Amino acid sequence: MLNENFVIVGAIIGAIGSLSYLIDTIKGKVMPNKVSFLLWALAPLIAFTAEIQKGVGIQSLMTFSVGFLPLTIFIASFFNKKSKWKLSRFDLICGAFSIVGLILWLITKEGNVAITFSIMADGLAALPTVIKSYFFPETENGWVYLGGGN
Repeated sequence: MLNENFVIVGAIIGAIGSLSYLIDTIKGKVMPNKVSFLLWALAPLIAFTAEIQKGVGIQSLMTFSVGFLPLTIFIASFFNKKSKWKLSRFDLICGAFSIVGLILWLITKEGNVAITFSIMADGLAALPTVIKSYFFPETENGWVYLGGGN
């Protein structure tokens, strides 16, 4: 089992990157893709709920932070008109497939199969942001991704 000190340090590192992105979202410096950030919040928060029900303990803090921080960015994206990013059909298709992956993850409840669908859902949620970042790098802040890579 992972030492709780590593969990706390990991959560802090992730929070620093996310807080930087959150502030930039509120200021209108970045334009988060709402589909990506909503889905990046949804899957970990579902997993966090399952961990709490299974009595995981402090280690579930990391899962919570991985879901809660994107949720704050998703919510903040509605409060600054300059931070709005127009959703495309591609964004919505990736989001729909990501949700299908999450549903399959919830239905199977079989360890390795669930992990596969969870990774697939996360990757599909990331595609709109990756493509947006490639063509419009000024709409992003790398700190959230650096902090999330802990």
